Order: sequence, then structure tokens, then C-alpha cells
Amino acid sequence: MKILLIDVNYKYSSTGKIVYDLNEELNNDGHICKVLYGRGERVSTNKAHKISTTGEVFFHATMTRITGLVGNYSYLSTKNTIKEIEKFKPDVVHLHELHGYYINIESIVEYLNKRNIPVVWTFHCEFMYTGKCGYTYDCEKWKSECQNCPQLKEYPASLYFDFTNYMFHKKKQYMQSLNKLHIVTPSKWLANQVEKSFLKNKDITVISNGIETESIFYPRNCEHLILRHNLRNKKIILAVAPDLMDERKGGQWVVEIAKQFSNDDDYRFIMIGVKEDFSNIQKNIITVKRTKNQVELAEYYSLADLLLLTSIKETFSLVTAESLACGTPVIGYDSGAPKEVAPEGYGKFVEYGDKDSLIDLIIKFYNNELKLNNSNELRRFAVENYSKDKMYLSYLSLYKHMHNTQKDKYEIKS
Repeated sequence: MKILLIDVNYKYSSTGKIVYDLNEELNNDGHICKVLYGRGERVSTNKAHKISTTGEVFFHATMTRITGLVGNYSYLSTKNTIKEIEKFKPDVVHLHELHGYYINIESIVEYLNKRNIPVVWTFHCEFMYTGKCGYTYDCEKWKSECQNCPQLKEYPASLYFDFTNYMFHKKKQYMQSLNKLHIVTPSKWLANQVEKSFLKNKDITVISNGIETESIFYPRNCEHLILRHNLRNKKIILAVAPDLMDERKGGQWVVEIAKQFSNDDDYRFIMIGVKEDFSNIQKNIITVKRTKNQVELAEYYSLADLLLLTSIKETFSLVTAESLACGTPVIGYDSGAPKEVAPEGYGKFVEYGDKDSLIDLIIKFYNNELKLNNSNELRRFAVENYSKDKMYLSYLSLYKHMHNTQKDKYEIKS
């Protein structure tokens, strides 16, 4: 088969890693696969092609801020994308994140529909059934009609105009008209959200995001990290995100929780993904900048006793899966999908914003009053459910189904 993947990133970021893994597996398995991506470094390979330029991305982002219209620009990169699709002649197109200021979404959808090309579309967030938002949080307007957006200044931000009602109806029109569409979500939680939207009549399948559980994310020796950070005999709690101090990721909660343990020298909170200068932060916090070194990240997971998740909303949570694969349990706020990724025994979650309950969970964990599975069981669960091989085989089965028939409702065989 010939499979074309389209995403905002390639190889880096959560979606970029997934797209890279699928591309590698498909080509290694004898299929013909190519990735079209919009942002990041250009790669020198015939398996991936960057379709946009920095200048056009900047123009698109600027126009979105001025006009409030999202995904309506990038004329050249959209034309380039269609040209690449015409040349590649795919059996199936697998779409991932099309927002990110690099492509005209409506034009691509209309082209794929006109060409009658089967489309698998993985929703990594909620963008495709809202007026503009990637995460709906507590807003429920999207269930009927987006308007008077309460998150107008959030990504993708509009400085002046609210066109969310217009964009909601445009999306509804072109998404409902896409005949050969199969939606994939990484969690049952997100699938349930889609089923409440104007896309409820489309085929929806849950395929968990996959990680490299054999060569990267497994329990590792981390003695050098213990020496580097002077962590011998310390109780170590880890928090990880690409931009941890972003409000959605909740790094400030980690700081607040760490303050409650500042009088106990046994505790250390390691925060990975901190861009800000925290030179005067309390001594029980260790900050680390975002790392693209996956092995180093796996070492930090292995080092920690607990992963602390303080996001407002997550549609999957790769860091949760990665932590479990390295033998480390998860506690945090109930933010959507994570308690599904780390169910009872593998993680423990409390109502968002209930800081005192999270602190209580930490204390109970170290007092052996919070019963979570051991490292071997945590890893077994992660390998069984979140390996990239399992993800690949599930997608391959779906690609074959989409290529061969559209008549029968698809169902992944477990």
C-alpha cells in the first residue's frame, strides 16, 4: 500500500514522534510511505517532505491574530501539498494535526473528498469539532454551536475578532461532507467527546498512542543523575512537559505542592521542560530545560518514585505512558484521558485543582498507604498497551480496511 501522512511536525513533539514511527514501520514492512509536514527542520530524506516555509507560517500566524480566522491561509504550502499528493497517488491519506499555521484545512479536505481518497484522521486534540479551540475545558458550546468564544485569546489566538461561529459552521459543513473518513482518537475519553459533536455519525476507533518501549522507555540505570543532582536517599517526584510552566500543563501547581514539603529535606521535585529562570526557587525543586534526548528522559522517569501530572486537560498523555514503561506510577489531576492511560493500580487521580488531595497522595505513597503496582507490573502494562508495535499494527489494519472497503463498519481485532 501507499500511505501518505500529514502533520504539523516530523520526528519531534508528541505527534511528530508518532508520525515518524509510523513512517519508519510502514517502509520497513514493505509498504510505501511518505510524510508531509509543515514546521521544524528540513530533513534530508525521500520519506519526508516539508511543505511550508518559515515566512509563510509567520504570515499565517499573523493573519490569524489579526482576523481571527484559523487555517484559512498558507496558499503556497497548500498548493504544494496537493501537488505532492497528486504525485504520490496514495491509497490512504492519514491526517494528524492540521492546525499550526501551515495549511488551508478546508482546501485540503475538499480536495481529498473530490479525489475520493480514503482518509484516516487522528484527532490528537479537540480542534476539528470546535470553532477554534484545541481544548474545550469546561466550555460546552461546541456541542451545539460555537459563538462568543470564552477562549478567544488562547491558542490559536485572535486579538480582535470572534469568527468562531463562522468557523464552526464551515468545519461542520466540510467535515460532514468528507465521505471516506475514519476518525481515530488515542483515548476513549476523546472518542466520547467526538460522539457528542457534529461528527457523531462518523466511524470512530480508539488507537492508543505508541512509544518505543524496547530501546528507549524501560527502567534504566540512573546513578549518574543521582550524583549530578545529589539525590542519594531522596524522595523524588517528577513533572514533565515540553513547556511545563504553560497554564495548560500546570507547572505552577508543582511549585505550590513542592512548597508544602520545603521543610523536609528528604523530598526533591524535578521539573523538566522549564524555560523560565528559576534561580531563586526553593531548594527542593530542580529545574531542567526541555530535552529532545529520549534516553535521558527515560533515565529521569526511572529515577523518580512518582510522576506528577498537573495538566488542565489531556487527550492521552504520552508522559504517563512513558513513565509507566519505565516502571514509575502516576498521580495527578483528573484531566480527561490520563486516568484511562493509568487506571487504578497504575495511577491515582483527584479532582482538578484539589492541591491538598494531591499532597495527601504523595504522603500516603511514601508511608505505604497508597497501594500502586510494582515496577515490573507497571512496565508490563505499558508494553502490552502502549508499545509502538501495537499502535502500528492497529493502524495498518485500519489502512487495509480503508483501502479495501468502505461498506462494513471497521472494528479493531484485539
